Amino acid sequence: MQIETITIERVPEFWEWLEYNGSIGNVKIPEEIYDEIKQGNDNLAAWIKKKDVKEALIFNNEPKPTLVNRAVAQGYASNLKDDELPKLGRDPFLLGYVLVDTSNFCIVTTEVSKPSKRRANKHLPDAASNLGIDTCTTFEFVRKLDFSTNWQ
Repeated sequence: MQIETITIERVPEFWEWLEYNGSIGNVKIPEEIYDEIKQGNDNLAAWIKKKDVKEALIFNNEPKPTLVNRAVAQGYASNLKDDELPKLGRDPFLLGYVLVDTSNFCIVTTEVSKPSKRRANKHLPDAASNLGIDTCTTFEFVRKLDFSTNWQ
């Protein structure tokens, strides 16, 4: 049983609220992360593939290669080897988008800090912290944007 399947079926208001917040600029995801999510074969992938949802949630700008490179070098390690880079996934793109304006973004993640992890094994909250980027849990995100089932 997958959590996103239960959530979509049981709390459809959350997904409407999330789309709305995307449309007003409170929630955005990089196309690179969108591409990962849409590869799934579940309700989350089906939901995110909807045209209106995609348009509401996707950043309207391209990642800056210099910021993505900075995310790798300062967030993880400056001398990663070729076999380490695939371990990073698309997280450096997410970090690169946020580096444009760290004071107005917070990365929502289910990963927890694990300072003992190094280099390409570093967890997203720790890489973000190295870059001065705030992270929060899903619950903190929902509280910050004040979700309720009667949000409309």
